[in-house]
Amino acid sequence: MYIVIVGAGDIGMPLIDIATRSGNEVVVLENDPERADRVAGVYDCLVLNDDATDNEALRDAGIDNADALISTTDRDPTNIMVCLLAQEHEVPNIVSVVHDPEHMSVFRQIGVNTMENPQELIAEYLYRAVARPAIVDYMRIGEQAEVFEIRVTEGAPIDGKTLIEAADEDLLDEDVLIVAIEREGEDPPITPRGNTRIEADDLLTVYSGFGAEPRLTDVFGHEEDRER
Repeated sequence: MYIVIVGAGDIGMPLIDIATRSGNEVVVLENDPERADRVAGVYDCLVLNDDATDNEALRDAGIDNADALISTTDRDPTNIMVCLLAQEHEVPNIVSVVHDPEHMSVFRQIGVNTMENPQELIAEYLYRAVARPAIVDYMRIGEQAEVFEIRVTEGAPIDGKTLIEAADEDLLDEDVLIVAIEREGEDPPITPRGNTRIEADDLLTVYSGFGAEPRLTDVFGHEEDRER
């Protein structure tokens, strides 16, 4: 893809790294000279030390050929302006960071895909790593539901049982689904069926309508995984 990334700060730099390593053609717009020089010295991409709210700067970045624009500055008004200009140039995929939740409605109104306050997301993730150490990774869906990864310990209530047996023994509620199983020696991951047997050390991807509560993580052998 041809991607225009606006901003090379704490969010923009890792994004530039991922986008360039993935083989995309990347152009970076950064109005801070030191940051622009730092990016240019590390990554194989075009870096423009310019203001992305200037239409001419966007044209210099090749906005009319861009498949996507991602705005990562630390100011929501700047991100909004950049996104509006990108829309004028009919960029197919426009994404922006949103720092203030009160501004989310504005981004929705102009039809921009958003990532809500990354600092809060990081803080929540770090807290979760302490409060729920058994959860390898997770994604919240709506107010309560979550998709998360968790490893089955030896001797866990679900260890050695099929999904049908687990359901018959009320180990898994109706709104809990095991979506995938990563097992050593198995590639790709197993798509579970009713007669699929869970084994110790399996890494499970789980959907739960009520989230990764201790009563559920206990089933996988993690009684220590409780909020303090």
